[in-house]
Amino acid sequence: MRLERGFFARETVQVAKELLGKVLVREVDDQILKGKIVETEAYVGPIDKASHAYGFKKTARVEPLYGKPGISYVFSIYGMYVCFNIITFKEGSPEGVLIRALEPIEGIDSMSINRFKKEYEELDKKKIKELTNGPSKLCIAMNITKKEHNFIDLITSSELYVEDGEAVDNMDIVETTRIGIDYAEEARYFPWRFYIKENEFVSKK
Repeated sequence: MRLERGFFARETVQVAKELLGKVLVREVDDQILKGKIVETEAYVGPIDKASHAYGFKKTARVEPLYGKPGISYVFSIYGMYVCFNIITFKEGSPEGVLIRALEPIEGIDSMSINRFKKEYEELDKKKIKELTNGPSKLCIAMNITKKEHNFIDLITSSELYVEDGEAVDNMDIVETTRIGIDYAEEARYFPWRFYIKENEFVSKK
């Protein structure tokens, strides 16, 4: 069952935690790709120096962050990769959740070709683990692009959305600091990264 807007229209840190175990779905070229969300990060723009919209900063780039809960925000990094986020809380407050890692569960052969230009059966253990264990890696594997998927509504989209999945017990969730935000002063210490304990597709433990 597809998640509705009400799921995302809640406190951002809680949504980031509860997205664990949910399933990101990508429909492309008559194929369905699915990955279980195993790692997330919360970003709360009004108070978060790690956010692109800290202090309600407004630019064309961050416009999606001010949209309705359930809107996508896909941004570029290093000029060649992208990261996928889902807007949360309420329209007008720039908050969202970065999807950091997935566990592939359907359409894995297509993910492998997208990511490595190889059939899944050709991958060694290291490559299998690296298929979707990072925010840009999962975008390549799922064929998520900034041009096609920034600022779309995941509640109504026919090509990218989130389905309900298995519940993850609180005892199996690790809460820790986010990655790659050393510039963010005190915000670098916020415990707003969540991942499923012992899952091999988590980007960093």
